[in-house]
Amino acid sequence: MSVWYEYKTKIDTRDVDGRSRCRPSALLGHLQEAATLAAESRGFGREVLMANHGAFWMLARLWYRLDRPLRWGEELNIHTWHRGGKGASMYRDFDLYVDGVHIGEAVSVWVLVQLEDRKMLRLSQIPELTDTDGGERNKNIQLSKLRMPDEMCLAEHRLMHYSDTDINGHVNNTRYADFACDSIRVDLLPEDTFVASMQLGYSAECHPGEVISMLHTCQEQTHFVHGVDENGKSRFDVRLILGQDIP
Repeated sequence: MSVWYEYKTKIDTRDVDGRSRCRPSALLGHLQEAATLAAESRGFGREVLMANHGAFWMLARLWYRLDRPLRWGEELNIHTWHRGGKGASMYRDFDLYVDGVHIGEAVSVWVLVQLEDRKMLRLSQIPELTDTDGGERNKNIQLSKLRMPDEMCLAEHRLMHYSDTDINGHVNNTRYADFACDSIRVDLLPEDTFVASMQLGYSAECHPGEVISMLHTCQEQTHFVHGVDENGKSRFDVRLILGQDIP
């Protein structure tokens, strides 16, 4: 039996940039909201897992690709499901539609972390996940750890702020997409260029008051952004692939 959730939203003025295209961070926000609502609807959302296991979901990796940009005023229809609770991490898949046309897909990897000590739980310990996966809809895409190029240049030092945080008190996963886009200066890209694919890997939490150094390099149409703290410890990695917007 296939268990999936449908989430519909309109791309509005809060989502778009100066070219009326949905920012990558806004798309990540919609994917996160769809995942949150899907988990709640199936009985393993934040409140249930906090009450029963003292744990919450933390995003570890995420990837998406788009055939073309999402634009202001369009209705985005997201279908999402997870692949089951094996090991310590859970894959969640997404298909993206506009006007019934499939325009992209996404895959995320989540871990269940205990609030008290940040230790991960094996998902086989969570009975709420039983018989809630996507079945035959499950994708085969695996998200391996991103490898950054050896030679990277400093793009900027960035102070983490209160406005970057989420319900868990750390920097929200969507903000890293903004950091990456700022580091590669998306605002200076040609008019017909957009971020067609992005993969993010989260190594460690960031908190307000920390300064993160953004390292950047480019290999043809692929950009890499690596975030490290003041001690050189890795916090996140991003790979962005640019595409051409054909009206």
